[in-house]
Amino acid sequence: MIVSSIVLAITPLFASAGILSNLFGSSSFQFSTPRFSVHSSSLTLLKSATNINPNPAQGGADLTIVGGSALIAEGGVNPAVSIQESQTGKISLYVVRDGDSLSQVAKMFGVSINTIVWANNLRSATAISPGQTLVILPISGLKYEVKKGDTLAKIAKKYKGDSEEIAIFNGLETNASLAIGDEIIIPGGEMAVTVSSRTRTQALRGAGGPTFTGYYTKPVPGSTRTQGLHGYNAVDLGARSGTSIVAAASGTVIISREGGWNGGYGSYIVISHNNGTQTLYSHNSSNIVGVGQSVVKGQVIGYVGSTGKSTGPHVHFEVRGATNPFAY
Repeated sequence: MIVSSIVLAITPLFASAGILSNLFGSSSFQFSTPRFSVHSSSLTLLKSATNINPNPAQGGADLTIVGGSALIAEGGVNPAVSIQESQTGKISLYVVRDGDSLSQVAKMFGVSINTIVWANNLRSATAISPGQTLVILPISGLKYEVKKGDTLAKIAKKYKGDSEEIAIFNGLETNASLAIGDEIIIPGGEMAVTVSSRTRTQALRGAGGPTFTGYYTKPVPGSTRTQGLHGYNAVDLGARSGTSIVAAASGTVIISREGGWNGGYGSYIVISHNNGTQTLYSHNSSNIVGVGQSVVKGQVIGYVGSTGKSTGPHVHFEVRGATNPFAY
């Protein structure tokens, strides 16, 4: 998916191509990631330029590179707007302020700490300083540049993602040919690390991890576990069709898809939590929350169904980044 425009969410100032060149290393832009938005706190880095539009639009605007100059429309924006935009497919730029911590920034944008660490090649979760510009992905995971011989399946396997989710998020066909140099986002992806042969014997993707005792509530109260650990650290919880599904923990909805096969998930929801984990709820009959919406632990988010690859009403429940507390 190639996107040739960048969206900047800013107050009444104008940008020159120079600052973007400093950030991305070139004055020629062609992005294959979702559109970019800039958090309002980044305004101190923007330089003034002549506004050629006598009737500028308000709010965020498409930015076009013309002869090396960045021409944008004037307009203000509430800081919350750019944060919400980051949950709808755009990559954001955030300038670190005094007193910021990486955990606070991650919570602000509803992504995991590791997502920011990996996107910015940080040495550690404390390696940020005021004035530093951070790239913030719209979802917990990785940004990846396609290399020779890559396929969605190979990328998904290497970075612990799901090829169907990658295709859906990036607007690709599941069997699409990838162009070298294109950039895609891997929802829920993890940076590849060297592991011991003992670790490689682990059969379940995403299984294990820290145990957050009491952090998650059962997503379908009164349900029966019909299948133990399988797939991506998942369990199946059987219940009558139409039974309420609740958020296992407070967080932000980063995916809410209703209808369609969706890699076998059918209608499903993914929530990003402040502890850096994600939970997934699939085969739903319907979803009642949308992308970017904040939810609290125990809030109804949808209803049990049997959509996608399912043999009866149940919820396929995944915990990514931690032990699934309902596996045993």
